[in-house]
Amino acid sequence: MDAVNTAPDATAFAIRLGLAVFAGALIGLDRELKRKPAGLRTHALVSLGSALVVLVTLAFGGGPGGDPLSRTVQGIITGIGFLGAGVIMQYEHERRVEGLTTAASIWVAAGLGMACGAGFIELAAIAVIAILVVLVGGEWVERSLGDRNAGGGNPAGNIVTPDRDGKR
Repeated sequence: MDAVNTAPDATAFAIRLGLAVFAGALIGLDRELKRKPAGLRTHALVSLGSALVVLVTLAFGGGPGGDPLSRTVQGIITGIGFLGAGVIMQYEHERRVEGLTTAASIWVAAGLGMACGAGFIELAAIAVIAILVVLVGGEWVERSLGDRNAGGGNPAGNIVTPDRDGKR
């Protein structure tokens, strides 16, 4: 895994940024089709932005294994956490939480962008496949299992917790 190049040329920039947009858009398309608050554009931009920041760090001498690259990755992960938190909604009265999968998909879109920006194209491609398997296949498995909590359906797949007396 020696893909990190400290001085990518314009072609490498274009390929890495283009692949980051494509990878993020694929994940976003899944969320868009499911009418989630963060869709194709959000995921594509998160991935693109992450790749761009990694490429800028590499271009300014934050080479492989360097402290600047490590700090950049840490900053992206932290910053994206705040963006993801914005799509999580907790409904205390109804004892349910929504948006966790979308928040996680935003976070993983940033990871895809970082991988593309660093030149780990094969890693990003494998990750996109794994992510889509989880998003599409995981939804199918959840529907097949039905409500994991006692008594009744939960078609939205929300986290439902019982009250203290065992009622929802």
